[in-house]
Amino acid sequence: QVQLVESGGGLVQAGGSLRLSCAASGNIASINIMGWYRQAPGKQRELVAAITSGGSTQYADSVKGRFTISRDNAKTTVYLQMSSLKPEDTAVYYCNAKRDSFPRRYDYWGQGTQVTVSS
Repeated sequence: QVQLVESGGGLVQAGGSLRLSCAASGNIASINIMGWYRQAPGKQRELVAAITSGGSTQYADSVKGRFTISRDNAKTTVYLQMSSLKPEDTAVYYCNAKRDSFPRRYDYWGQGTQVTVSS
């Protein structure tokens, strides 16, 4: 099992910045990918950014150049630095971890943190 605890959401004006943190605990040694998803009211949950155990990153087109995903050296905490925030970034942001245990892939989710960007 993997437990994920998020922090860092809040209310910010358009153009501002926020940093989200996600601390992982439990069976973290076998985590392959960690990332951030978001879900706005009435919309499907979407991938925002992800980072693999090897350090490769992936971003949604809508956040490229504005958001940066990173992790600490122990690979237990993942960060999402969000800059130049727009009202359309408003959503609940969820931390995700993927753990492979052949032949299955397991998904773990944090409780979510609200990000609200005012215009």
